[in-house]
Amino acid sequence: MFELMICSLVTIVPDYLYRRYRQGKRFGKEITFFSVWYELRWGITGCLLLTISLITMIFYYHPATQSAAIYYRTVPILPEGSGRVAEVNVGYSQAVKKGDVLFRLDNSKQRAALETARRKVAEVDASLISARADVVKTEAQVGEAKASWQQAKDELDTKSELQRRNPGIVPQRDIEKLQVMVDQRQSGVDAANAAKESSVLRVSTLLPAEKASAEAVLAEAQVDLDKTFVRAGVDGRVEQFFVRPGDLVAQIMRPAGVLIPDDAGKGRLQAGFGQIEAGVMKTGMLAEATCISRPWVIIPLVVTDVQDYIAAGQFSGGQQLLELQNAQKPGSILAFLEPLYKGGLDGVTPGSTCIVNAYTSNHDVIADPKTGALKGFALHAVDATGLVHALLLRIQALLLPVKTLVFSGH
Repeated sequence: MFELMICSLVTIVPDYLYRRYRQGKRFGKEITFFSVWYELRWGITGCLLLTISLITMIFYYHPATQSAAIYYRTVPILPEGSGRVAEVNVGYSQAVKKGDVLFRLDNSKQRAALETARRKVAEVDASLISARADVVKTEAQVGEAKASWQQAKDELDTKSELQRRNPGIVPQRDIEKLQVMVDQRQSGVDAANAAKESSVLRVSTLLPAEKASAEAVLAEAQVDLDKTFVRAGVDGRVEQFFVRPGDLVAQIMRPAGVLIPDDAGKGRLQAGFGQIEAGVMKTGMLAEATCISRPWVIIPLVVTDVQDYIAAGQFSGGQQLLELQNAQKPGSILAFLEPLYKGGLDGVTPGSTCIVNAYTSNHDVIADPKTGALKGFALHAVDATGLVHALLLRIQALLLPVKTLVFSGH
């Protein structure tokens, strides 16, 4: 309507003034209800063409959409395993902090496994103490074996020396017995050293490895026990929490509820623009929005990101070939917008539906010395038409509560 009124000022009105004051034609005489088209045909035709061109230019270079909302991610509340609920610590709707226990599954089996693992660690610790005592014992046995070997060796050396000085004074048989005894005592020393080395290896290597394995089993049992406590992963609010003691909960079943993070939907708005605006939507564009949950307020925004693919074109591999005639309706260009000023989205309820206008700015191109006068004038006209769209958005913001509350029947 505004475009038509503006265009009529430079088409129909001059045409009428020419025919009224130049040709002397008057309404009710030469210009009647039936002759309006013929008499003002040039102005009407020019008005229609100019209006269509203006509307096309405005909606192309300053795109608008009503497919805009503040989307937010919810976190499903699910255990890592399955089990029967033994305890519930939150209500149907309640604020929670990160780490708070939401509910607990029956964990008698996990507690028993944890206690078994703890006893195994204690058993290894006791074996380690006993093994240290065995090391001391084997050291004493080594000393005893060496002493016995030394005694037999001294006796053999003494009798061998006597036999050397006075042959025949010591029977050869006694010397041979003493040599066998020395060899036997040497074997005892070797056996004692081997026993000592075995005890030392048991203390330094075997038992620490067994203790590390037992501690790993203990840690695994502790993890399994901790999994029975379902905790809040982030600060937020639990909603639709229907689980009660006795319910069976598993990952393949319905979630116990949803957790909405505190910062969900607080700083970004998503808008879907038509595919024809793909060449216009750019990062850094200024935009404005009005939301149903915050009526009569215009929120300045800036485009921070534009998705470079259209969601409607995605497909997943299957058993059948893709048939394009069965494709969904044309998708949209997804743009992410953030408030131009801090706190711009305060008061807008996450999930609220909004109307968004984006505005093309050619200031840098116009200021470029290489830009010609005609092109600069055209770009000035393009930027100036954004004022019309901004005015339309404010009219929509003004009428939005009336439209929602009165004409929609709510």
